[in-house]
Amino acid sequence: MAFAITQTCCTDASCVAACPVNCIHPTPDEPDFGTTDMLYIDPRACIDCGACADACPVDAVFPVERLSDSLAGYADVNAAYYEDKPVAGKLETDSPLFHDWSPLSFTRSLPADMAPLDVAVVGTGPAGMYAAQDLLLHTASRVTLVDRLDTPGGLVRYGVAPDHPSTKRIGESFARFHTHPRVRMRLGTEVGRDVTAEELAREHDAVVWAVGAPVPKALGIEGEGLPGSIAADTVVGWYNGHPEVPRDAVDTSRERVVVIGTGNVSIDVARVLTARPDDLEDTPVDPSALAALRAGAIREVVVLGRRGPETVAATAPELRELLGRSGVDVVVDEHDVRVTESMDGPAASEAHRLLQGARREKIDWSVPAAAPRVVFRFHSAPDRIAGADRVQGVHTDDGTEIPAGLVVRAAGHRGRPVPGLPFDDDRGVVPNDAGRVADRPGHYVVGWVKRGPSGGIGTNRGCAAETVGSLLDDAVAARLPARERPVSRVRALAGKLRR
Repeated sequence: MAFAITQTCCTDASCVAACPVNCIHPTPDEPDFGTTDMLYIDPRACIDCGACADACPVDAVFPVERLSDSLAGYADVNAAYYEDKPVAGKLETDSPLFHDWSPLSFTRSLPADMAPLDVAVVGTGPAGMYAAQDLLLHTASRVTLVDRLDTPGGLVRYGVAPDHPSTKRIGESFARFHTHPRVRMRLGTEVGRDVTAEELAREHDAVVWAVGAPVPKALGIEGEGLPGSIAADTVVGWYNGHPEVPRDAVDTSRERVVVIGTGNVSIDVARVLTARPDDLEDTPVDPSALAALRAGAIREVVVLGRRGPETVAATAPELRELLGRSGVDVVVDEHDVRVTESMDGPAASEAHRLLQGARREKIDWSVPAAAPRVVFRFHSAPDRIAGADRVQGVHTDDGTEIPAGLVVRAAGHRGRPVPGLPFDDDRGVVPNDAGRVADRPGHYVVGWVKRGPSGGIGTNRGCAAETVGSLLDDAVAARLPARERPVSRVRALAGKLRR
């Protein structure tokens, strides 16, 4: 019986490397890698060894016969990926079938006598930790992990929904490096306040910046600054207990919430805000957020999309989970002929196909929801957030006003300038070539500050490998700036350093 990959797949390809028969695709060297919602096991070739399940950092792989009711459909999801894909041949026993292997290649060549490097990694989220992991496992480098928060983890700790505990589990994989003998941690340290980029550069052979894209994109519409209009990362930080988000940041006393945007973060917010509090009880949800949800009145979340259902930005696994919940209705507002045409037409993606299975009706916004529900309203660009002293609703470009007491803006993110580094304000990233910061030898970027806010947790593994490869190439070619070795201020500040 084969194994199957399920909803929480992080696509970091640890399972690909572990598979002895090459039956997990797309692999990092295949064109589809990074474009599919998840990775897939070919049931025709799987030999049921379980190596992929052991290697998976987010517990997303299970034997097909042990899939829970909510995950049972993933056996077919995995198999469907291979319906039009041939396999290479057979074992002598005639079964199972195997896929072709890619040519063997070695992407790095390091001198045996290469001196250990001192590298600072700024940011302890997935991008920074994949870079640190690469350096620690494949070189003799010493790594100083720098984070402005007192607790490491970044988006794994504070950006993953609490009802996705297996996804958060990848943090345990990263955490084992926090006590590595060649790691020093400098927490509660903000660049520009406690230390400068120049100081880090003087004290290390190289600095890897993994500072993400922390600035929510503005909608640029009237009323978005009203009380009751908040960024999606505020909601995410609220239910995850982020230390910089007030415990009363989300007003749960309002019955209807409008979420602007159709990406995975929007779906997370909609799912958590409409969840039964008892279902969140055993998750790592922040206790004060759980208490507010218990005492609150939220019954309806409206997910607002500028374009049609065929362009929904959420991935199929996220939508499959939302549609499969019991006790919360999911409805597509059939207010526009273009919505009807898209819902009745050919599916543009797996996510679109799943939405086509949702119930449809024309919503009367003057009538409160009779039961908890999530409503998708497409072809509705918000042109104004209505209200005098606080949010009262959202006005759309077709003249509709949707009454609401809370508006969550999930329009994406952009990077923030790093003091001492160049910055591309149009793209919201640090200009770089394969991770090398433009005109700043010895400085490197990884993750969203490198490539923009795209890709999930696992995308950062390949991104980090490229950046670390550039760093090591520069070290071998003696392109890293020569540095004096003063006593490191980062390591010397009392009370802030721990191994």
